[in-house]
Amino acid sequence: MNNIFLDSNTCVYAFDKSAPEKQQKAFDLLKESPFLSSQVIIETYNACHKKLKLSQTVCEETVLFLTDICRLVEIKASTIRTAIFFKRKYGFSFLDLMFISAALDASCSVLYSEDLQHNQLIENKLTIINPFV
Repeated sequence: MNNIFLDSNTCVYAFDKSAPEKQQKAFDLLKESPFLSSQVIIETYNACHKKLKLSQTVCEETVLFLTDICRLVEIKASTIRTAIFFKRKYGFSFLDLMFISAALDASCSVLYSEDLQHNQLIENKLTIINPFV
């Protein structure tokens, strides 16, 4: 099994009833026991509450569900340092680079993200895939 990492937007689609095709694809990815970081959990909670207008209780249940079925990557000082190095090298947003650095920390080969360049290879180790293409 490949180690995969999901960004927060991909996780949010799993709970977005207004986009059924994306919702199903996101749930299929969650079934693969992906890696997530605490950043993904926090951003997912916020997006579910602000964008999807889910209640606080539902948002709490959502992130607890994610922590139960996914593997969590700890954000360490080295993760932040790598993100800063990549910021200078690739020019992505710092938050996106935190996903990328955490995915590399977990030895993931694929990062699923709708927001980054589809099929881009990072450091010859991590391929960014838009799961909704």
